[in-house]
Amino acid sequence: MAKKRSIKDYTALGSLSAELVLKNFPFVCFLGFLAMIYIANAHYSEKKVRQIQKTQAELKQLRWKYMSLQSEFTYQTKRSEVIKAVKDMGLKPNKKKPNKIILKKEP
Repeated sequence: MAKKRSIKDYTALGSLSAELVLKNFPFVCFLGFLAMIYIANAHYSEKKVRQIQKTQAELKQLRWKYMSLQSEFTYQTKRSEVIKAVKDMGLKPNKKKPNKIILKKEP
């Protein structure tokens, strides 16, 4: 009949399993290092995705603000709106054609 082994027998330095673990310890450490890099990379990429989404939302909001300001500016610079705005100052649009100034070249 086989002798029943306890946990102490497996953790003893002289047993086969302990030798196997100690022999492959650098490889186990390497696998642990790769797992840490994998987890860190996943966290980094999630952080970047959230940052990109936040920036895209901000860009969309700024684009809407720009378009509303542009349309407001276009409306306010129409000739009729400018005339209304300067009417209180006593300015009136010119009814005559503009005069052309011609300079004669001296010989």
